[in-house]
Amino acid sequence: MSCNYADGLSPYEDKGKLGIPEKFDSLEEVAEKILILSKWIKEAKHVVMHTGAGISTPAGIPDFRGPKGVWTLEKKGLKPQINVSFDDAEPTFTHMAIIALFQKNFLHYVVSQNIDGLHLKSGLDRSKLSELHGNMFIGQCSLCSRQYIRRKAVTSVGQRELPVDCPALKGGKLSCRGKLHDTILDWEHELPVRDLGLADIHSNVADLSICLGTTLQIVPSGTLPLATKRKGGRLVIINLQPTKWDKKADLVINTYVDDVMKLLLKELNTPYLPYDPKCDPTRQPLSEKEMWQDEFTKREWTLAPRVVNTTRKRLSHLETKAQPKPKKVKQKHQEDPSPSQSNSPGNSGCRRESSEQLDMADFVKVEQAEEQCNGLKEQQKGDCVVTEQITGKKLKQETIHLQSENREIQSTTNL
Repeated sequence: MSCNYADGLSPYEDKGKLGIPEKFDSLEEVAEKILILSKWIKEAKHVVMHTGAGISTPAGIPDFRGPKGVWTLEKKGLKPQINVSFDDAEPTFTHMAIIALFQKNFLHYVVSQNIDGLHLKSGLDRSKLSELHGNMFIGQCSLCSRQYIRRKAVTSVGQRELPVDCPALKGGKLSCRGKLHDTILDWEHELPVRDLGLADIHSNVADLSICLGTTLQIVPSGTLPLATKRKGGRLVIINLQPTKWDKKADLVINTYVDDVMKLLLKELNTPYLPYDPKCDPTRQPLSEKEMWQDEFTKREWTLAPRVVNTTRKRLSHLETKAQPKPKKVKQKHQEDPSPSQSNSPGNSGCRRESSEQLDMADFVKVEQAEEQCNGLKEQQKGDCVVTEQITGKKLKQETIHLQSENREIQSTTNL
């Protein structure tokens, strides 16, 4: 249960803004916004969805920061009254609508903060999903890093070792000798490198990012959608509570996510695919060869070691340069919290100065130098030749003015 998951985490004071009042658009507003969203999806070349706890509440799993969320009630000394176990929870309408959108090629990737395993149960392909905070139905080997599916949710969190041997074989004969551990992150844990790397790539090449059921407060998962916006793409937020990125979004829809997805599928003429336990890896019948220890199976949930590099090459044709905002040019030490600008893809705490903004600042210096050059032209009525040299973060410019055949004036400006 999500409450038990929350209780297993280390104490942490700053859990974000809790219990923000929910707001609802009118039916007319929602219908109008769905028309806009469906049009953008049809036009887009690469669509990414970012999912949060809000898409799982219809399954009986509480969210965390809503009016009745786990963290909100915890602050009051209470716990949610409705709390379905992870084992019994089934994918919601939104989870299955995502599968339908994939089949019609309207959706290309999902980045999820959820640990409930409902994307796994829905039948979503591993290659189409980044799970940034772990999965209750997955165990990972401490040596070979392979991931294996479990038929029931793990009982531990915080990447603790489980009394289960890794079923992998080296060369098909020798045992890996590693131990499986849960994949659920604690507050200070680094995000899984491959999942975060793929999430970063897809967010940067996307021309449309859609956020579903998340207040976008957790870093870096909450800042990934901004990469799409920064590269000139569109950002859509669908959530009951306001988010800190609403002002940056091109479209905000405040209503239940399931309701939005029902209208969206209808507008896109996409049939809904109901949940089928036969497509659920946690409930599919197992052969004797697929069974393993302590409810674990030999079915893998592993991302290939080189998947980040191969995906970057495969999607390189979709990459576009960032679209910097002029008003940010004057800031010499602007920090960018997105993982694409961090020093390490697995360290959400790393920050560095944006190289794109430094380039833009240099561009402004060139423009200023050219203006000075034009002024000297008018004053001295001579010819002006500008030679620019940019080395690293320093800009050097030499300006030579010729007035006559017998007199030469040389002016040097260092920027």
